[in-house]
Amino acid sequence: MNNKKIISNKETGQPIVATISSARIAERNIDELIGLCKGMIADGSIVQAEADFLLHWMEANQSAAHQWPANILYSRVKEYLADGVLDETEKEELFTLLKQITGGENVADTVQSMASNLPLDTPPPDIEFENRIFCLTGTFTVGSRDNVTKLIESKGGKCVKAPTQKTDYLIIGIIGSRDWIHSTHGRKIEMAMELRDTGEVSIRIISEEHWIKFI
Repeated sequence: MNNKKIISNKETGQPIVATISSARIAERNIDELIGLCKGMIADGSIVQAEADFLLHWMEANQSAAHQWPANILYSRVKEYLADGVLDETEKEELFTLLKQITGGENVADTVQSMASNLPLDTPPPDIEFENRIFCLTGTFTVGSRDNVTKLIESKGGKCVKAPTQKTDYLIIGIIGSRDWIHSTHGRKIEMAMELRDTGEVSIRIISEEHWIKFI
């Protein structure tokens, strides 16, 4: 007589053996994904074919889809490729995100150094949204610029592509901000600084870390 008992997971109702097996598969998939990401950024850039392959891989490996970093990558890459084209801004954002995910860039260290490396307003101002105009630059940890724009618009604000005399806030995304002066989003920061330094424009330069406190 076989007295062997199959113990079930109370949450899923699935046998624990099956649950452990599924977890191991997901873990292996995450390791593979990290390896793929490292390979993609090894040459210093991301191309359309790599983004297409990354999306296809995540869709084919659903066991890892709800685990970090696949859960972050999947929604972002899917959004980027919704129109079938990975434009230059999206390439830059995806490369920076992959770099951060694979350990090539430490977001916490970036935040800590922002005050000394970026021309942020000190002390940072309180942020109002209703009828205020925002400009975005850099790569955001909370999502794509489209998502950040929707958050601002949902609170009554408006986003513009470049800072002008009517802009109230320039928000700098955390990821990749350390080397802003050498990056493609550095020009927006320079424009905001020029406007602010005239003394005639009230534009405020703030970090994503500060902005998100008011969402």
